[in-house]
Amino acid sequence: MRDTLSDFYANRKILITGAAGTVGRELVRQLYAMDPAELRLMDNNETEMFFLMEEYRNRNVFCFIGDTRDRHKIEKLSEGIDIIIHCAAFKHVILSEYNPFDLVQTNIIGVENVLSAATSCGVKYVLFTSSDKAVNPTSVMGTSKLMGERLVTAANATRRGNRTIFSSTRFGNVVGSRGSVVPVFMKQIMSGGPVTITDRRMTRFFMTTAEAARLVLNSVVLSKGGEVFVTKMAVVRIPDLAEVMIEHLAPRYGYRPSDIEVVEIGAKPGEKLYEELMSEEEVARSLELEDMFVVTPAFKCIYQSISYEYPDTVADRAYKSYVSATEKPLSKAMLKKYLVENNILEGIEDDSHWGVVQAGRKEIKGMDKRRRTVFMAGKTVL
Repeated sequence: MRDTLSDFYANRKILITGAAGTVGRELVRQLYAMDPAELRLMDNNETEMFFLMEEYRNRNVFCFIGDTRDRHKIEKLSEGIDIIIHCAAFKHVILSEYNPFDLVQTNIIGVENVLSAATSCGVKYVLFTSSDKAVNPTSVMGTSKLMGERLVTAANATRRGNRTIFSSTRFGNVVGSRGSVVPVFMKQIMSGGPVTITDRRMTRFFMTTAEAARLVLNSVVLSKGGEVFVTKMAVVRIPDLAEVMIEHLAPRYGYRPSDIEVVEIGAKPGEKLYEELMSEEEVARSLELEDMFVVTPAFKCIYQSISYEYPDTVADRAYKSYVSATEKPLSKAMLKKYLVENNILEGIEDDSHWGVVQAGRKEIKGMDKRRRTVFMAGKTVL
């Protein structure tokens, strides 16, 4: 697939929204190695865009400050573009619940602006990056992602001739991304614990940043119009992750693994014990490929001119929903190998609020176990 990807992206002009994010930066890195004609990068994070500009200075990479809420900006940046990869979004569940109308402006109106710009400018491919939280959503954020998927699929109903192909890709946790559990556990271990898990029954789909970016790039190549691509991912039990990380990292920071306590604090509001990447309803209209599932549109009668046929097809339909609770998790030995081989435990994202969290840890460690559990359950616990 590597040669196919390189051939596909070579000499193409590509726009990436949300380029300063974890997956966006990895997309830039992988795409740059494929010799595209031009990479246009857009994000509303000025500082991170400055660093990207410095990293790719004097090359065919151009950085722009902008927001997907600005339809005019998106249209200007889409002129002459072959492919748009739309990563920009609000992603944090709790913050989105506090700011629902801002979320709509970015995660729904922003998608509409990208689709409109692509249609107006004759862009060949648009890929929308979605989330496991779009499946049977319990939150504003998940619902917005589901709406984004539906808008992207519906955009194919108005295609004329060989115009823009719109599709989506859906994946779960990206290991090591900002705000994800691995950097949080690492920092807790560094400070001597405790390591906080919300529920010992919790399971999650995991993939590396490189794997997530590769899924996105593969999805563009395969897309026919209207599909949602779902990658096959490793499944991890969160208590196993905590234990493996403590065993591996505690000695690095001067602790014995037995020194680091694991504290169960209870699930957060709206948090599921498992992740869903493909619902029961979607099974009957899904195909299975070697590395992913393809969820085809529910209203195929609207897309009669599209033939949903793909190389490396394993089965012409899936046979069960894709849920982390019903998939076999990695053993602790396999999990440790996965973390080490992918260098996931070799760095910690820099979070400016970490000093405040460290100070809070000292207060927490001084409490007895009962008071500590109550204290942590009543706060936003990293």
